[in-house]
Amino acid sequence: MRTVKEVSELTGISVRTLHWYDEIGLFKPTATSEAGYRLYDDKALETLQHILFFREFEMPLKDIKAILEAPDFDREAVLQSQKKMLELKRDRLNRLIASIEGILKGENNMDFGIFSKAEIEEMYQALVSHMTDEMKETLTAEFGSLEKYREHFHNFVSSEKGQKHYQKVMELYGDKESMLQATKYPVGAEIVQAYQNRIDAIMKKLVRSREQGLSADAFEVREAIGEYGFIMKQMTGMKKEKEIMTGIARDYKGRKEIAEATDEKYGEGMTEYFVNAVEEFYK
Repeated sequence: MRTVKEVSELTGISVRTLHWYDEIGLFKPTATSEAGYRLYDDKALETLQHILFFREFEMPLKDIKAILEAPDFDREAVLQSQKKMLELKRDRLNRLIASIEGILKGENNMDFGIFSKAEIEEMYQALVSHMTDEMKETLTAEFGSLEKYREHFHNFVSSEKGQKHYQKVMELYGDKESMLQATKYPVGAEIVQAYQNRIDAIMKKLVRSREQGLSADAFEVREAIGEYGFIMKQMTGMKKEKEIMTGIARDYKGRKEIAEATDEKYGEGMTEYFVNAVEEFYK
């Protein structure tokens, strides 16, 4: 067991901050000594490590608390996701440092275009490398060969229409580098399933809220939608949460098959309840 002072010295977090985490229920001590001192075991330190990783991305404390308290919290999946996000952040910082070094040397190699030919080819290769054999066979049947599909892909992305399309996608990710990284390193199937489990848990929370007669702007409903939005940001790598969530709401409202599937799984009227909750949260 470690005291709060020892944990502070080990992690660099102030004692005052650790006390605050305890007060808001984010990071509770394992036990309290007879003298009233907070004590922490190794498992508690693992939890604190998760908190520090999330704080590295400037995530709000209430979102971190919701994740850690989720009934389907998957430590392995979360660590894999955090590792990937940290690697992307490291790579971006390295590029920024290299760019600054070039400017200091009198070089100016900045590219203000959307995608170069090399980047388009890189996107294509990443896309094909993650395709299943069935997807490749479908493309071959439609275009004649994968090489012809490659030409089609290059022509589309290079066109004015394609550039405008990817400009919008890029805005959701925040910058070009983040989008290219997401293209090259998509989230694995196991991690996606872990996220889907968390989304299912959130939808079941909303079912209970609806059964209790809570309105779309009730605290419990807003908390659930906020958690849903965070998970979508984390899963997709996109930064504009509002655009992601309002887009999902439009799909729920505008696509009959999605609405029917949702109502069938979570109860009649859940599609409308979810859409209203999203619109209320992000209005």
